Amino acid sequence: MSSGVTGVEPVAAAKRGKGRIAADKLWSYGIWIVLIVLFAIMFIANPVFRSNMNLMNILEQNAMLGIVAAGMLVMMVSGGFDLSVGAAGASASVTGAALSFHGGLWLAIPGAIVVGLAVGLANGLLIAKGRINAFVVTFAMASIVTGILFTVTNASPISANAGWLVPLALDTVLGIPWAFIAYVIIITATWFLLTRTKWGHYVYSVGGNREASFLSGIPVVSTQVLAFVYGGFCAALAGLMLLGQSDIGQPSSASDWPLTAIAICVIGGVSLSGGVGRVHGVIAATFLIGVISNSLNLLNVSPYVQPTITGIVIILAVALDRMSQRHGGGG
Repeated sequence: MSSGVTGVEPVAAAKRGKGRIAADKLWSYGIWIVLIVLFAIMFIANPVFRSNMNLMNILEQNAMLGIVAAGMLVMMVSGGFDLSVGAAGASASVTGAALSFHGGLWLAIPGAIVVGLAVGLANGLLIAKGRINAFVVTFAMASIVTGILFTVTNASPISANAGWLVPLALDTVLGIPWAFIAYVIIITATWFLLTRTKWGHYVYSVGGNREASFLSGIPVVSTQVLAFVYGGFCAALAGLMLLGQSDIGQPSSASDWPLTAIAICVIGGVSLSGGVGRVHGVIAATFLIGVISNSLNLLNVSPYVQPTITGIVIILAVALDRMSQRHGGGG
């Protein structure tokens, strides 16, 4: 009799173990659960929300910030963050606008990207090699770049000849916004770099423990510098998208990008201390903020009340996500 019981117990334990693994896997996507529930409620309750035009608007309107957040994700995982992405994006937009009349987009696009790469490189060198605090460096860089930009442009918008950047930023293909397609390409590239390359593993290692990474032979400085260069590249791409949407280079634009991108990453489970971050969480957080904003507008909620509601929902979403990570052993 006893042998029969002992034969059943391992099978039952194995089934419980599999069930717990499945539950933990589900819980690890806590931020997605919040997004799906909110989306489902609005989809059922509001006919305008579920219209094809509105759904495509959500994809298009959040693509640009999603690209900035993709770059911020890499920088934060490496152990830093960047308060100058807005200045870099605005500079790329203005540079692209100015060059579009002199060499067309074939000069404007590379020129804009070079500006973003240069800002990212300067930040990376000062933070990784100079060992200066990321907040100090990027805050100062934002001030420097913005000051130069305002001086050169006299704080006035620059007209552009954006050409095919305009339909690329505003049009659709098979009903899908080009802007969203660009976002999918960038976020996929970010996922590939972080999870399928040696450099990506270095980024997580450096962000998790810089000293141990150095002692292990990991090129700490170049790894973190490249993380900031990638962040500058993403900011420049978003700046070009902004140029396509407005057909002008606006030096005062993109001022809200840094804090919004950092908020998206934190909501998506990225650690402010580095070493932890999931691409899928950042995707969910990007569109969670977009769906909240869109829903409040459709419900005619006062713009004075919207920030309060958005903040409450974000806090609840982050609390659920952190609870899910504890439940799942760290997500």
